[in-house]
Amino acid sequence: MKNRFIEIRKKSEDLCRPLLIEDYSLQPSEFVSPPKWHLAHTNWFWEEFILKKYLKGYTVYNPDFSYLFNSYYNTIGERVLRPDRGSMTRPSVEEVYKYRKHVNSAMGTLLSIKFDEKLLELVEIGINHEQQHQELFIYDIKYILGNQPTFPVYGNSYGFIEQNLESEFIKIPEGIYTVGHQAEGFSFDNELGAHKVYLNDFEICNQLVTNAEFIAFIENGGYTNFNFWHDEGWHWINNNKIETPLYWHKIDGEWFKYDLDGLQKVNLSAPVNHISFYEAYAFAEYKAMRLPTEFEWEIASDHFSWGQLWEWTNSAYLPYPNFNKAPGAIGEYNGKFMINTMVLRGASVATPINHSRKTYRNFFHPNMRWQYCGIRLVKKQNAFSINNL
Repeated sequence: MKNRFIEIRKKSEDLCRPLLIEDYSLQPSEFVSPPKWHLAHTNWFWEEFILKKYLKGYTVYNPDFSYLFNSYYNTIGERVLRPDRGSMTRPSVEEVYKYRKHVNSAMGTLLSIKFDEKLLELVEIGINHEQQHQELFIYDIKYILGNQPTFPVYGNSYGFIEQNLESEFIKIPEGIYTVGHQAEGFSFDNELGAHKVYLNDFEICNQLVTNAEFIAFIENGGYTNFNFWHDEGWHWINNNKIETPLYWHKIDGEWFKYDLDGLQKVNLSAPVNHISFYEAYAFAEYKAMRLPTEFEWEIASDHFSWGQLWEWTNSAYLPYPNFNKAPGAIGEYNGKFMINTMVLRGASVATPINHSRKTYRNFFHPNMRWQYCGIRLVKKQNAFSINNL
C-alpha cells in the first residue's frame, strides 16, 4: 500500500511537469480548477480524512488550508467558493509543493505502522480520489491551454485511435440481468447494490460515432434544426452560440481541433469527443436512433471495445436500490449529486487503468463537455427517420 501511495502521489506531480509557473493558477471557467488547486486539494484530503484522525501527534501544515482547499464537504466546514479558486495567488506554487512533502512524510510514517481495516478503506478511497483528480487535471489543463490564442502544446496528447471496424449493431436479447459491482476489489458506493433489471431486446453499435459522422450532422443543419433537440438543449446551444464540438475550429474551409499536442486537422476516423449530453441526444435523433440506458450499456459492454471516451447514456444519475450514504463527510462523496446529472459509462484515454470497469458510474450535468466523452448509438424500435439515411 505504501508503494502504491508513493506512485500515485508522484503521478500527480509528473502531470504538472510540462506546465509553466503561470499555468498553475489559471481558471478560465467556473467548472475548471487550477492545477495548483488540484495539487493542494488532493493533499488536503489526506490530511483532513486520514492524518488528523489516525496519526498521533500529527501537526497540521497550515490551518488556513482547510478553508482554502476544501472542495464541497459541508461537514468539514466553510470553504472558498469554486469560481474563486483561480483568484488565489497565495499560497504560492512552491508552498503547495512543500505542503505535499509534509503530508507525504507523515503518510509514510503512518503507512509504516500496522493499521486497521477502516484505515485501509480510507487509504484506498484517498488513492482513488487522487486518481480521479489526475483525470480531471487533464480535462482542466486542456481547457486552460485550448482557450489560449496560440494553442500551446502540453506534451502527451492523450489522443484517440482511429476506428477501422465496419460499423455494425450487436443484438442483445431481452431478459432479466444483474447490474452493479459484484467483483472483488475497490468500487465506489454508487456502484453498489447489485440488483436485477429487465431489459427489452436492443441493438447497440460496436463503435463510437466518428468525427466524419458528426461533420455530416453539422453540415446538414444539425445545430439549426430544433426537431433534434430537447427544449433545454435547444436553448443552451442558442444562448451560448454552440455550433460545433468543443475545441473545433473551421479554418480555410477545413476542420481543425485542439488536442494537447496542439491544433491539428480533425481525424475523420477517430471518435467525436467533447460532446455534451444535449449534442449526443440531438445527434442520435438526427440518425433516428437513441442513446443506450446505463444498464443496456453495462450488459452490452462485453461485446464491444470501450475505453477511449466516457459514453453518454440516457439515464439520470440516481441511487441503486438499498443505497445508503456513509456517515460524515465521506457520505458527501457521491450521494448528494444524485440529481440533475446524467450517467456516463466506460472510461477515457485519460482514465487511470484501475478505474476502467464496466460498473463505474460517471456523471455530469448535461451541458458539460470539457470531459473526454463521446456517443454510442442504439437502434430505435420502429423508428421513423426524417433524413435520407
